[in-house]
Amino acid sequence: MGRWEPNARERLERAALDLFVERGYDATTVAEIADRAGLTKSTFFRHFADKREVLFGGRDQMADRFAEAIRTAAPEVTTVGCLAAALESVAHAFTAERHDLARQRQAVIAANSELRERELLKQARLGSAMAEALRVRGVDETTARLAAEMGVLALATAFARWTEPANREPYTEIAHAVLRDLQTRAMTLGSEVS
Repeated sequence: MGRWEPNARERLERAALDLFVERGYDATTVAEIADRAGLTKSTFFRHFADKREVLFGGRDQMADRFAEAIRTAAPEVTTVGCLAAALESVAHAFTAERHDLARQRQAVIAANSELRERELLKQARLGSAMAEALRVRGVDETTARLAAEMGVLALATAFARWTEPANREPYTEIAHAVLRDLQTRAMTLGSEVS
């Protein structure tokens, strides 16, 4: 591919993931990623601050989308309805074309403790953004925090199910099913027998 061809960000992402899987995250350099993508290091740095951001670059935008979906939901929408709207707001990132990339991303993160820690920090930011958006809607502090944690768990669970190799079900359907399941499980917490 020539250096002038479009989709540089996607090319860099695919090259990085391929190299991370082949060589390991720590053994891969930015120069190697750029070279594999047929681009320059300066092009890499126009799209990503560092090689970690290839894996996490969209997480801050995801938190912003979640918060915006919650804030702009109609006033009569329930807290769980707000979570559903938040989960739907990121469906564009979970397309059939990105299915294999998402699985690669998860494998790379799972193999590196620094990246697992970074993933937890990004999840915490996502939870904080949702809780704040719910508080803006008038939800009390404890309920907002509980709902935000449920939203983070719903996203993580839906993502894990969506990335399963045999899965061909759309992310949105999975996310709604997961959210309903979590809500049902939460209502039965006091009724289980030890």
